[in-house]
Amino acid sequence: VVCLLIQFIYLLHYFICTFSHASTHATMSETALEEMAVLSAIYCEKDEFELLEQSDAKGLVFQIQLVVETHLLKLVFQLPPEYPSCSPDISVSSEQLTRKQCSDIRLSLLNRASILISQPMVHELLLWLQQNCTIATSEQSVRYCSPGGTCEQRCKEETWTALLLIDHMRARNKYQKTIEKWTLELGLTGRLFMGKLILILLQGAKETIKEYLLLQKTVKVDVDSTGKKCKERMMRVLCETPLPLGCKQLPAFEVKDYSSLEELRSEFELVGLFELYHEFVHTLL
Repeated sequence: VVCLLIQFIYLLHYFICTFSHASTHATMSETALEEMAVLSAIYCEKDEFELLEQSDAKGLVFQIQLVVETHLLKLVFQLPPEYPSCSPDISVSSEQLTRKQCSDIRLSLLNRASILISQPMVHELLLWLQQNCTIATSEQSVRYCSPGGTCEQRCKEETWTALLLIDHMRARNKYQKTIEKWTLELGLTGRLFMGKLILILLQGAKETIKEYLLLQKTVKVDVDSTGKKCKERMMRVLCETPLPLGCKQLPAFEVKDYSSLEELRSEFELVGLFELYHEFVHTLL
């Protein structure tokens, strides 16, 4: 009887451990899938994001093309099933850089990842790389600026324009105040158009706009049909493009209510972005 009891305890322990292990991996997989969905929404231009593999054995493998200064980098991230309890594997390649430079960037990213364990980190790694990395081509070396410091080689970022489509807002006042708060904190300007279509026009540095998109996708900004707080899952990035020549960046972020599509078109004309309206908004009507 004692032997049978011991065997039963061992079997019970085995099944508990197995179930716990499987549940942990399922949770981690959901975290990785959600992060990948956010990244694909942020890096949505042609060839910026590509899913290479998705399997139980390897987890998620995807490639992101990123411009650091004037150099195009291809970064491949492998998020294993245990992620984010462990760092992703990273490979870096570029036709414009030497193998040593790519290796230096990879090691720097891995070192940075080691202090971000237990949280989704890929987008933070990409932002860190763009904000702090200086590639000295003549010296075949890579240098980094401190996050709060300055760097003589850092390029001045040009102004970009992004246009977002929001499907609906149930908690309009709260949602609107959150958008205004984020744009103020990030130094973005633009418009929130409220009417038949809900559109967010953002202007500012490209990476700052991507930081906004990350917030928009990952923070609970609205409520669902039951009144429970929820994330924005139906936002569409209609375009991300440099500010057209001859146009000046809007001086502030403002909310504009419109009652007719003619009024909306006039608002775009007023800020010199009629072509943007014609190409991306008119087709939605």
